[in-house]
Amino acid sequence: MSQAIMGSLQEAAPPSRPDMEVGNKPIHVAIFFGVLIGALGFAAFSILHDMNAVGEGTLATGTFVLLGIALIIALGFEFVNGFHDTANAVATVIYTRSLPPLVAVVWSGFWNFAGVATSTGAVAYSIVTLLPVELILQAGSTAGYAMIFALLIAAIIWNLVTWAFGIPNSSSHALVGSIMGVGLANQLMAPGGAATQGVDWGQVEKVFSALLFSPLCGFVMAGLLLLVMKLLVKNKALYKSPEGDTPPPLWIRSLLIFTCTGVSFSHGGNDGQKGMGLIMLILIGAAPTAYALNRAMPESAMPAFIQSADHAGQVFQAHAGDVPMTMDELKARDTIGAALRAKSVSSPETFAALAVLSNDISSSVRTYKSMKSVPAAAVPNVRTDMYLVADAIRVMGEAKDLAPDDKRTLKSFQSDLYAGTRFIPVWVKVSVAIALGLGTMVGWKRIVVTVGEKIGKTHMTYAEGASAEIVAMTTIGLAERYGLPVSTTHILSSGVAGTMAANGSGLQFSTLRSMALAWVTTLPAAMAISGCLYILFRQLF
Repeated sequence: MSQAIMGSLQEAAPPSRPDMEVGNKPIHVAIFFGVLIGALGFAAFSILHDMNAVGEGTLATGTFVLLGIALIIALGFEFVNGFHDTANAVATVIYTRSLPPLVAVVWSGFWNFAGVATSTGAVAYSIVTLLPVELILQAGSTAGYAMIFALLIAAIIWNLVTWAFGIPNSSSHALVGSIMGVGLANQLMAPGGAATQGVDWGQVEKVFSALLFSPLCGFVMAGLLLLVMKLLVKNKALYKSPEGDTPPPLWIRSLLIFTCTGVSFSHGGNDGQKGMGLIMLILIGAAPTAYALNRAMPESAMPAFIQSADHAGQVFQAHAGDVPMTMDELKARDTIGAALRAKSVSSPETFAALAVLSNDISSSVRTYKSMKSVPAAAVPNVRTDMYLVADAIRVMGEAKDLAPDDKRTLKSFQSDLYAGTRFIPVWVKVSVAIALGLGTMVGWKRIVVTVGEKIGKTHMTYAEGASAEIVAMTTIGLAERYGLPVSTTHILSSGVAGTMAANGSGLQFSTLRSMALAWVTTLPAAMAISGCLYILFRQLF
């Protein structure tokens, strides 16, 4: 698949290649491992602090070990994501001599950290909704741990394989494929289950639409932006390649550093979230009292929450028809769970079950006064009820038989439910940010060389680098705002190709074929790896 690329990496560096043999001094290694150990210690301290704050007892040894391994694997995914994906952000500033390689990598790592730390969490839970409902609600079971281990290890393996061959490939694509593989394997292992019911295909279609849009947007928009630049900006210096190791003029250098900063920040804000939702599932399964509900929600918000739950319950009851509200909470959960697996939540029985759970949620919050006061024994049931109702409202979408006022009522209640269950503690953001930032500083050379030398036939000009990164920065930032997981790799590398094509610089089709083949094979490869690992881990556990 990539003999041409591997061969090129093994050849002597061409004269136009920047000197990238830097950064391995003992002081750099010491700082790297110091930060790494500090981050792991901070995560462990934070978990113990959160558990003590809610009075949750000491975890069983087996649970503690599984929790530690799962968290290390999740942070390992973000680490690999850092050096695999973020090399795209620094390739342009390195090959245009705007920044020395070591400075560029550290600078990008810092802004990746900042992007993760200020992210909203919307992308994190967009990824989680791809998982089977029963595995989300049973994250602390053996099946839950098998799921987490399988999908993260599969994504890491595929990322490392493509990195070893120097092929820019999407970590998002690999993670989505891994999730689909686990979902299908889980359904195949269920007695009498149909494989197609193990994956939320509606969510997969939404996510894949964003992933498919990424390379097309990068190629077309970056090419158009370059043409607009050539039309409006007549300064010839912008369209030149670097001369030796001489940095570009100050204003061009500032532009390229700014776009590198924007891509790094946007990458952190989008890709950094993809492991957060999975980390939250791990924490909810191992320590539900501390992490299943958002205990930071103020008590002052509870009256509005109760009112929203009551209004939603009335809407559900009105659509339940003649179905009596006599079912208990257990039966209601089973009814909604089955409806979610079938992706059909519009039956009168389902509406009746939703009314029962909405009333139960309202009663629980009214009784306990706040989320942080919910006792440990009641936490799993309250979270399950909130998750099932919120997910059912999501699946309803734009149901035609709901009046506009009813839709607004349910949407408001869904937002309140998300506020109570979809949250990311600060220490999780910091830990992921450090993992992603440190990953940026390791192993970046292979992908940088591919993006900088193996896409176009001529050396990258200042305008080409700036156009590709402006498009990547803007697209990824908008995707993070709307909770869509997109691929930094696809946008940036296709943006470079688009600028080369628009500028008449020529393209190296052998590299593009390898990238396209990796794009096509990522989904089935990640699915196969994660599915096999899931079956293996289920047997081991």
